[in-house]
Amino acid sequence: MKYTQAEDYPVDLYYLMDLSKSMYDDKEKLSYLGDSLATTMRKLTSNFRLGFGSFVDKVVMPYVSTLPENLLHPCEGCAAPYGYKHALRLSTNTQLFSRMVKQANVSGNLDAPEGGFDAIMQAIVCRNEIGWREQARKLLVFSTDASFHYAGDGKLGGIVKPNDGLCHLSREGFYTQSSYQDYPSIEQINLSVKKNSINVIFAVTKTTIDIYEQLAKTIEGASVGKLEGDSSNIVSLIKEQYEQISSTVQMKHNASAALSIKFFTRCLNSTGALVNTNKCGNIKVGDVVTFKIDIEVLKCPKNRADHFQTIQIYPVGINESLTIDLEMLCECNCERPGDKYYKEHAPACSSMGTYKCGICECYPGAFGPHCECLPDDLPTNITATDCIQPDVPNAVECSDRGQCVCKKCICESRQNENERIYGKYCECDNFSCERHDGKLCSGPDHGICDCGVCHCKDEWTGPNCACVKSNATCYAPGVTDGKICSGHGKCECGVCHCDVSDEGQYSGKFCDRCPTCSDRCAEFKDCVQCQQYKTGPLKKPEDCSAQCTKFTPSSADVITVDAKNNEVLCAYYDEDECRFKYVYYFDSDQIQVRAQKNRDCPEKVYVPGIVLGVIAAIVLIGMAILLLWKLLTTIHDRREFARFEKEKMMAKWDTGENPIYKQATSTFKNPTYAGKG
Repeated sequence: MKYTQAEDYPVDLYYLMDLSKSMYDDKEKLSYLGDSLATTMRKLTSNFRLGFGSFVDKVVMPYVSTLPENLLHPCEGCAAPYGYKHALRLSTNTQLFSRMVKQANVSGNLDAPEGGFDAIMQAIVCRNEIGWREQARKLLVFSTDASFHYAGDGKLGGIVKPNDGLCHLSREGFYTQSSYQDYPSIEQINLSVKKNSINVIFAVTKTTIDIYEQLAKTIEGASVGKLEGDSSNIVSLIKEQYEQISSTVQMKHNASAALSIKFFTRCLNSTGALVNTNKCGNIKVGDVVTFKIDIEVLKCPKNRADHFQTIQIYPVGINESLTIDLEMLCECNCERPGDKYYKEHAPACSSMGTYKCGICECYPGAFGPHCECLPDDLPTNITATDCIQPDVPNAVECSDRGQCVCKKCICESRQNENERIYGKYCECDNFSCERHDGKLCSGPDHGICDCGVCHCKDEWTGPNCACVKSNATCYAPGVTDGKICSGHGKCECGVCHCDVSDEGQYSGKFCDRCPTCSDRCAEFKDCVQCQQYKTGPLKKPEDCSAQCTKFTPSSADVITVDAKNNEVLCAYYDEDECRFKYVYYFDSDQIQVRAQKNRDCPEKVYVPGIVLGVIAAIVLIGMAILLLWKLLTTIHDRREFARFEKEKMMAKWDTGENPIYKQATSTFKNPTYAGKG
């Protein structure tokens, strides 16, 4: 059975909203987001329709106050309460959707749980009134901030009549049996969802999300999304839930308990093993998922009419199915004497049994598929040693992978038709050999598995045929000395294992690197210059193309070394004093070079400018020194002149006496003379 997601598959989305007073801001936000919701969904499918309905609760105590004034206005700004109202049939008119949501009035009730189950049931079973299409993915978005009433809660209001699961809508769209029938049970909701192929999306606030996550586990194809307090994320929530639903396929069936149905699939992994699952995810438009279905009859129903059954196998949420008409062969005519397929002492049964319906029923003492085995053919112990492998410690009959029938092992068959158990004692198989990268014997190109041992093709060796026999991959490309692993290692399984010498541990893919060894940077330098920068001794095109044939460098803005590739970093300065870097490594025995895109060149110096600048600086400094000297001498002269003028003004000479005249006589007194004078 194959399943593929159709492109542009029709989508019907019916928005069922709790319009109790606490959801007022959510209603207002939804009325503004109608166009946005339609635009978003039409990006996923152009064939999209939108409908709207609302609910509060049963208009019966204790769910709703039945006081006359409260029946008209249960709260400020509220409309009269009601159970469920279908407001807008599925339509492509998104503006009408927004208008109907805007016009819908909130109401009020007394208890915390709401009557959402009544609304869900009516929205599902009233197919014509809602406008559900047969060939469309049907989404029922249930938006609320409260929990729910379910079957049995109606007894609190004196309602004992069970919900009949039928449509009861008036011309105005109201649920007419709200006050007369109990709430539906969870099982009734689930059966209606499965019967009508509905995907229910519970868009609920964080206060109730745990309750609805538990509820969604009991309803086929249901999912839960967290709604913000004002429903501002409703568009992204619906888009996310739709993508999750549409990208997942889950197969279901309606078979009775007398049958066992198992699904096996590889999902999108076409080369993988079959897995026992009925669900695959991450499916895109055009992807094909193949399911293998095993149907097993567990028991024959007592009622002969139940021996004929019709099984529907269907993907959850899509109104398409595979129909299987099954007849259980519980009482076959060929088991009765007189039927042409009933033969006693049949030659096909070695005349030691009765041939019934194509199978031998052996007489006492005979056994085997054709009753060909007799007790005399076996030793006293019926588990004959002929079925136990000799010289093997703790060996068991048929290696525990078959049945011993008439001294011979009948080996088990495998679910994978490419896998086989064989051998005299069922000791061999073609699937237990060593693997490499998940492939048996490294894949059919390398070898085949026979009796648990890999038999490699000529060019491969090793227990899992992963090793190449040739040493060609151990020669460094571009080297003419012809040494395996550069003469510093051994080639094992096509890979160099490097030696340790006095110079240190050799490394690199070809053991061409060691702490004190020279690398091949200089060998590649000239070719990197001419190919990448058009410089160097080989910058002439004819020289470059003739000498540089081993590699063509790739470029990178920044050169970094990848140690995993054993890259070697090289750096040089060229004739322009520019520095350039590159790395080289070996990939598939080819030299790979990655060079710096642009060289790092120093800025050019303008020599005349420097000379003129120096001369100008010397002249300016000299002039500054002269000006400073002139300034200092001027200041000094002015100070001396000012002092001279000051002393000149302060001189007080007598105009009648020559200040330089000296008397002709001088008088001296003898301090030791004591005479009288």
